[in-house]
Amino acid sequence: MFGKKKAKKKLTYDHETQKPVLKCSICNGEQVAGFKDLKTGRFEEICLIRNEEDLGEFLEMYGIEDISKEY
Repeated sequence: MFGKKKAKKKLTYDHETQKPVLKCSICNGEQVAGFKDLKTGRFEEICLIRNEEDLGEFLEMYGIEDISKEY
């Protein structure tokens, strides 16, 4: 309960077939982070982004430096 924080596990994705994307809604501002399949265009949702901390955690979790936005 009151111990050291556990190190966060680095997750991976296929860099050759997937692209990290932040899907943004124009009407309500909702943002969802995930990966887009480059062949099919299918989007795989990973997490809802409510603030900058959530986005930072997602980027850190997968080791992503740059993410594109799609509307």
